[in-house]
Amino acid sequence: MDAIIVDIAEHWMLYSAIPFIAAFIGYVTKRVAIEMMFRPLEFRGIKGTFLGWQGVVPQHGGRMAAIATDLLTKNLLDIKDVFARIDPDRITKEIEQPLLRAVDDVAREVLEQTHPRMWERLPAVAQDLVIKQIQAQTPQIVRQVTLEMRENVHEFLDVKEMTVRRLTSDKKLLVRLIRETSRPEMAFIARSGIYFGFALGIVQAFVWAVTKQPIVMPIFGAAVGLFTDWAAIKLIFWPREPVYITRKFYFQGKFQQRRDEVAEQYGEIIARDVLTVQNLMESILSGPRSDRLMAMISRTVADAIDQQTNTARPLVNATIGPKRLAEMKRAAADKSIERLPQTVRHAEGYLTEAMDVARLVQERMAKLTPQQFEGLLRPAFRQDEWKLIVVGGIIGGFVGEMQVILMLH
Repeated sequence: MDAIIVDIAEHWMLYSAIPFIAAFIGYVTKRVAIEMMFRPLEFRGIKGTFLGWQGVVPQHGGRMAAIATDLLTKNLLDIKDVFARIDPDRITKEIEQPLLRAVDDVAREVLEQTHPRMWERLPAVAQDLVIKQIQAQTPQIVRQVTLEMRENVHEFLDVKEMTVRRLTSDKKLLVRLIRETSRPEMAFIARSGIYFGFALGIVQAFVWAVTKQPIVMPIFGAAVGLFTDWAAIKLIFWPREPVYITRKFYFQGKFQQRRDEVAEQYGEIIARDVLTVQNLMESILSGPRSDRLMAMISRTVADAIDQQTNTARPLVNATIGPKRLAEMKRAAADKSIERLPQTVRHAEGYLTEAMDVARLVQERMAKLTPQQFEGLLRPAFRQDEWKLIVVGGIIGGFVGEMQVILMLH
């Protein structure tokens, strides 16, 4: 024992450095593990072999996007509730002027295309009168389309397909969704490496003083890397419910403690980057159920034309004919659909405000069970979690070997 005390006294600087080096190992292995979760976005290395790496989140983007989407669509919001917030009269008012201009253009194009001679022979005053009659009926068409979409939005929009496609096509977005909502947890992981590493370093210094075995350093270094990675990830989620030590002091997983903050961040990202008006319109117009919207608009436009021509049906049949009338309906519907994205863009501000996706997601997240809430982030760690821990152990062992060289030389 005396020899150990003498050795420590003679080499006190080296012994003092061991806990700090262990803390450094703990911190570095955590930072590496965090970065390996998210970067690189694409595989770097020799393809077809295990020699390389791709961030855990982007590598398993499809599966993680599906999990996030399931949580979003099953527990956080029903897209019908979102569309129910849209007021048909308000949206008609918002797009009134661009809508009237679009109707003017579409009507003239259709009439010039289907009945060029008849349209050219009409005086300008008569042409304007025809256009104004069509424009007068347009607000009612918009209200009718809006109401039908509100009532049957699931027929026109596959929100799950849209969300998965959005998250998988943009790996940066998926990484940002997870990274921004878990930034404090990532900082906690890094800091925990310092604390756990320092504590283990004290034990490591004592064992080295007793044994003087070179193998001690890499073993402890690997242990620091392995244990601190495992413990830090565990403490993010566990325990799910508060465990009270005293009346005021309790212990709970870091992520569970931040429910309100996470809900706000998650809702903002979903509203800003996923369920945007532009993304919703794109999915409605070109998604897997877009044909249903086209059919509905075609039917509505055709009904409007029939209503306009109903009083003069014999004259219309004699001058235009059923075949050309059908062509007119198809052309009017096609051009209306073509102009729809540009027209709706003028109501984007109102629609974003009315749907209020961020607040809706935030309110629903507050009602999640602890296990459901954990599902927001846990899949990012669960997949290939062991690889992150093993890499931490390898780095820790390597730094431990460097310690041996320092101690012996």
